[in-house]
Amino acid sequence: MASATSSLTFFPNTISTRTPLSSQHTHLPLKFFCSSLRLKKVSLSSHFNLNHPKSDFFKVKSSMAETTKNNNNVVVEVSEKEDIAASLAQYVANLSNKFTKERGAFTVTLSGGSLINYLSKLLEPPYVDTIEWSKWIVFWVDERVVPKTHEDSNYKLAYDGFLSKVPITPGNVYAINDALSAEGAADDYETCLRHLVKSNVIASSSSGFPKFDLQLLGMGPDGHVASLFPGHPLVKEDKKWVTFIKDSPKPPPERITFTFPVINSSAYAVLVVTGGDKADAVHSALRGSENSEKLPVALVSPENELKWFLDKGAASKL
Repeated sequence: MASATSSLTFFPNTISTRTPLSSQHTHLPLKFFCSSLRLKKVSLSSHFNLNHPKSDFFKVKSSMAETTKNNNNVVVEVSEKEDIAASLAQYVANLSNKFTKERGAFTVTLSGGSLINYLSKLLEPPYVDTIEWSKWIVFWVDERVVPKTHEDSNYKLAYDGFLSKVPITPGNVYAINDALSAEGAADDYETCLRHLVKSNVIASSSSGFPKFDLQLLGMGPDGHVASLFPGHPLVKEDKKWVTFIKDSPKPPPERITFTFPVINSSAYAVLVVTGGDKADAVHSALRGSENSEKLPVALVSPENELKWFLDKGAASKL
């Protein structure tokens, strides 16, 4: 098992799958390019139907989380913002234990934004000491095409806030090759995923797309997930596994992103959404919208279960 305090030696043109992880901020670990491979404890105060009138919906008590599940395997939990990290940690740890026992590995995708902050409880006992971190295999559902030392990098965000603090095996972390163009990085990442599916590192869905064990997602106020934005043609992409965008409505403009067939082929997905500025999008996704076109977040539909972790602000219009 790798140590979170081991050092990094990076050779940009060397093919290696065992480059040590760096703890030095001045030299972030730049290994993990896919191109280098080529090879609850929830206190349940009520249950309610997502189709019921608003009067039956989310009567949140300040000290308790409320959870509901509908017929489409969508689970919604509303709690105080400060309680989300603990609930999320238990959920992720339970899935980690499940898949490491069943498959000997746990494939996880990360995203950017505030999500990494909500993984903080995994860095504390009992989780940090009991999770089989060496069995985790980590990917990004989307990434900004910027250097890994750049403040906009989802990799840097995850490394600073999470990956540098847990003993995940360095060769099990797969980031994009940011030396390539957006199109090149997307193609390279898809090639990597195809190799890992073929070699059974990542499971395969019945449709042939990669089946990640857990996708950890956030949502923007406009209802975007990953780098799939409302009204953008990439929302309807159904052939590619990974694609690219050069005109992102949110800077930086150049990104790579998983497509919905990949997101929805996962076994489980989590949406962590907080803040009143996201209440309209949450309402649209969970209660429906008068608009004919659904927001991207409303299209998230993993094979087993989608769980929403909401604070009271995000749930305020349900």
